[in-house]
Amino acid sequence: MPLTKRIIPCLDVKNGRTVKGVNFVNIRDAGDAVELASMYAEQGADELVFLDITATNEKRKTLLELVTKVAAAINIPFTVGGGISSVEDVSVLLNAGADKVSINTAAIKRPALITEIANRFGTQCTVLAVDAKFENDNWFVYLNGGRVATTMNAIDWMKQAIDLGAGEILLTSINHDGTKQGFANGLIKEVEAFSSVPVIASGGAGNMQHFTDVFEAGADAALAASLFHYKEIAIPDLKMFLKEQNIHVRM
Repeated sequence: MPLTKRIIPCLDVKNGRTVKGVNFVNIRDAGDAVELASMYAEQGADELVFLDITATNEKRKTLLELVTKVAAAINIPFTVGGGISSVEDVSVLLNAGADKVSINTAAIKRPALITEIANRFGTQCTVLAVDAKFENDNWFVYLNGGRVATTMNAIDWMKQAIDLGAGEILLTSINHDGTKQGFANGLIKEVEAFSSVPVIASGGAGNMQHFTDVFEAGADAALAASLFHYKEIAIPDLKMFLKEQNIHVRM
């Protein structure tokens, strides 16, 4: 049997509320994080990602109380990111109920953090989030929730991070984020060609066919936010559609 493709709703959290933007800006409210998480678990989401999108920029830690509440409301694997910069931060979040942690800015500033987390908690717990933007014929890494540009090539960074112990890549195209025009399938193909770890595609889901397309491009999981938050697509309907397209999903 082929490996099951995963559907992952994403809770982008700001000031304790779930929010969603377009190209990482124009943020609007999308509801209560605990209620949404509970609904997605009941609907058959395979995993849940919780990103405290302003933690790094505001130089603070992830909203721990909210993480604890969300973890208590669901029974599916739960990844938490935002403001994580040490092994101690990871330990606190895992104790609060997270199964995996997502690191981004802190890993770029100090790549050894990836190895430290992987050695302490296992590679399966260590998710590298990459916010990439296509400009000047290349994909470049952005920091601080997409606010700060770097000259770092995204492909080179992902290869390095996998060597350092990242067990999964959460890859968001800033160009595609919130546009509902489809995922960055070309980028996903390029990464899947060298990646020895699962790749989660993020940014651009607008309809059910977009999920089929990104899975056929090689993604192991597809992450979406506004489509699910605003009830444009229900997860059971999406999974039924994918099954009809011969995409192997957990029903």
